[in-house]
Amino acid sequence: MPTSTLTSKGQITVPKPIREHLHVAEGDQVDFAIAANGDVVMHRITGSVSALAGLLHRPNRKAVSLEEMDHAIGDAVIEKVRTRK
Repeated sequence: MPTSTLTSKGQITVPKPIREHLHVAEGDQVDFAIAANGDVVMHRITGSVSALAGLLHRPNRKAVSLEEMDHAIGDAVIEKVRTRK
């Protein structure tokens, strides 16, 4: 299993086999999540936001404003923080 050492600045080098498996390269972004069992999982952040255009389109559904989206996201974040405690 590939290993890496944490630097004094809190940085690590992701080993080449892991980078290849995730298909990440210099400048790509990754996301970290803590699983229910305590494992830390690293995911590649893929694509751009513009690639999501129309993904959730449903005919006859009212469009949502940016303000409504911001409010919904804020509510979801608050709920997620509350459930962590």
